[in-house]
Amino acid sequence: MNLFFANLYLMGLDVKDRLARDDRGATAVEYGLMVGLIAVVIIAAVILLGNNLDGLFDKVNDKLPAGGGGGGAAE
Repeated sequence: MNLFFANLYLMGLDVKDRLARDDRGATAVEYGLMVGLIAVVIIAAVILLGNNLDGLFDKVNDKLPAGGGGGGAAE
């Protein structure tokens, strides 16, 4: 009976060691969290800077001469 429990204990240690070495799932979760954080930063930047950029583009548009070429193919 002691041999049975010893084998169970050793099998448990083996499983624990294999799970400790297998970090693929943890790495995937870390990358997912990083992508989510980057997305939140981009969304916050667009929300905070959106109106300022709109005003900047309006100022640049006002400074440009009217009737600029369309950039189409020459005839």
